[in-house]
Amino acid sequence: MSRILTPDLETATGATAEVFDQIRKAVGRVPNAFGAIGSLNPAALKAVLQADGVLAAGTLTKQDQETIKLTVSEVAGCDYCVAAHSLLGKMAGLKPDALGKIRAGQSTDDAKRDALVHFVRTLVKTSGTISAEEFAAIKSAGYTDAQLVDISLAIALIVFTNVFNRINDTSIDFPAVK
Repeated sequence: MSRILTPDLETATGATAEVFDQIRKAVGRVPNAFGAIGSLNPAALKAVLQADGVLAAGTLTKQDQETIKLTVSEVAGCDYCVAAHSLLGKMAGLKPDALGKIRAGQSTDDAKRDALVHFVRTLVKTSGTISAEEFAAIKSAGYTDAQLVDISLAIALIVFTNVFNRINDTSIDFPAVK
């Protein structure tokens, strides 16, 4: 159960109501994480949504974006985001078997996707500048310099929601991960 009390989303006013309406128009409902964040700081939620829009218009496929968000969430141990991005990954066309292998850090039999998972896991599990070998591996997998910017943005965005959900113990409102 969430630790932070979220007011009734239907009674939101002002900037909070505006951002909730935007989310409802896009996805049909306000997920619990967005409800909690938006109730407390609608500007923060709006910034996250705007940055996610920038990411969506960027150079990565939706499958790559969800691969990154799922990988980071699994490494961070954010059950909420693992459930959310497992569903969103499936909606983006990732097969259930591939989603399970991404979460486990196992080979998906897609060399480019596997290179992305390895690269992202390396970035979030280590500190300092990555090695020249890690850089060469992601480049040789076919990722461009512009995509490295978008990979970085995707990681930054999901870290924010991972951290908030870990603090809040946000009630999961997505299908259970199998």
